[in-house]
Amino acid sequence: MKSRICLLTLALFLAAGVAATAQTKKVSILGDSYSTYQGYNPEGYAPFYPDGHNDVSSVDQTWWSLYIKAKGYELEKNNSWGGTTICGTGFFNRDVTASCFLSRVYMLGDPDIIFVFGGTNDAWQRSPIGEYKFEGWTKKDCMTFRPALACLLDTLMKLYPEAKICSILNSELREEINESMRTICAHYNVQLIELHDVEKQNGHPSVSGMQSICDQLLEVVD
Repeated sequence: MKSRICLLTLALFLAAGVAATAQTKKVSILGDSYSTYQGYNPEGYAPFYPDGHNDVSSVDQTWWSLYIKAKGYELEKNNSWGGTTICGTGFFNRDVTASCFLSRVYMLGDPDIIFVFGGTNDAWQRSPIGEYKFEGWTKKDCMTFRPALACLLDTLMKLYPEAKICSILNSELREEINESMRTICAHYNVQLIELHDVEKQNGHPSVSGMQSICDQLLEVVD
């Protein structure tokens, strides 16, 4: 009898361990400065945090670290680069094809969840908005925001068919960018999280702002 009880206890313990492992999801981030932190992004990328102009001084205070810890998940890849745009037109109308979101879409590992947190720099530097286009994109098309975002989401869905893709929309952006993201995310059935009430210092989330982003994600993303 004792041996049977021990075997049953062991089986339950192993089952619980398997279940716990199955719940651990891997998270990847494709982002700009809002998602950077020195030492957590690919070598050569420009980080914003920590830079002395903002009260975020620990990686544990970033929105993505807070979210992953709260959910018990793991960080797969953080491919975030400060100052980058979704489209190929950057600040001062420069061709930034080599660093834009589209150029980094292949470097996200094997995630279960992908957060795309971009559009802020496209809005700030007034990248050309372009027309809605959902197939047959050319490089010229992707120098503008709408075709680039559509191509980005389409590519992500094909590269990572098993992953849940979530697009995060920053607060306080121009409405042209907001409406474009709503329309394109709806077309691809990609969840869009529209942020609100995010405290910022030097244009970037503060400690309080990072917590607010995390809290808003926890409300709507499994």
